Amino acid sequence: MNRPLRHLAAASVLALSSSAALAQGSGWSTTLDIYLFTPETRTGIGATESELSFSDALENLDLAFMGTVAVSNGRWSFLGDYMMTDLSFGQPVQGQAVSTLNSELKTELFSGYAGYRVYEDPSVSVDLAAGFRWFRTRTKLTGLDGNGAVVVGRSVDDSWVDPVIGVRLRFAIAERWGGTVVADYGGVQSDRETWQVLLTADYRINDNWTARFGYRQISVDNVINGTPFSFDQSGPVFGVSYRF
Repeated sequence: MNRPLRHLAAASVLALSSSAALAQGSGWSTTLDIYLFTPETRTGIGATESELSFSDALENLDLAFMGTVAVSNGRWSFLGDYMMTDLSFGQPVQGQAVSTLNSELKTELFSGYAGYRVYEDPSVSVDLAAGFRWFRTRTKLTGLDGNGAVVVGRSVDDSWVDPVIGVRLRFAIAERWGGTVVADYGGVQSDRETWQVLLTADYRINDNWTARFGYRQISVDNVINGTPFSFDQSGPVFGVSYRF
């Protein structure tokens, strides 16, 4: 099951794009978003935890891709959001047997939603959404002593899917300025949950292009083979949208 899930994002984006292309002229509209997320990252496996500040995120980023495809018609909308980050960094640890903690994190998230607009007026719209979030992680935390010997070694290589429900609020601020608030929550077990919040200010450049900047936080918790795992990212997000 892992292999098809790993390619779910690409397949969903292609499906959304193809459907939108076929539906042009029949009431459908498509929006493509490309964005940069430079967050503070915290992850933990059991009692071993690591942290990377957002100021060091770009310096320690090995690879990243982030994008969203959305299609809508009337009150209905369908959205796929994919984010992949590959990070590696080390951090000193004071006052413990471990003097350096090396972290290697490769994470993939794909969130798919079906949304329905429940309220709309010239200045505000509200959509309710339901869908799923697929999370894939390959995380390795290695603690070294002062002589470079490994004293702690923990790793996780797993993926899973959680159902999510959410809400999206859009509102006008000025002639070209608007705002967007997105929040969702999901999980199927008491020891497993996921949630995110996205706040952006949106500047409409013209009828097709919009620039966005704001704040995003996403959190995932699970227990894998009896060991707690946590992943949390929060920080600034910048992007552009093209609508056609």
